[in-house]
Amino acid sequence: MQFKALIALSLAAVAVAVPSGGGGSPPTPIPASQCNTGPIQCCNSLQTAGAPAVSALFALLGIVVQDVNVPVGVTCSPISVIGLPGNSCSAQAVCCENNTFNGVVAIGCTPVNLNL
Repeated sequence: MQFKALIALSLAAVAVAVPSGGGGSPPTPIPASQCNTGPIQCCNSLQTAGAPAVSALFALLGIVVQDVNVPVGVTCSPISVIGLPGNSCSAQAVCCENNTFNGVVAIGCTPVNLNL
């Protein structure tokens, strides 16, 4: 199990380093107050489920998604309270529908504008 976790984290690092390259424009950011699916996440990158590095990570974790265009946050951590010192996000703040993968990935993400 530890080996599987090590491989998952290694692939997450690769997923962050590999550009998504997918066409289309990113989703429009929403205000933080409109996120009602759980805590806002700070992810190192936001890619589509069909991106090669994300697909490899999903295969390793046994995750199946129906839509390869669904936005996926990679290497995420929750931002508990907006506006408090130490709770900023220097990467991509997102609101995700499925945050149940211990921060390795978060599925169904929409960018969040923390200033709204």
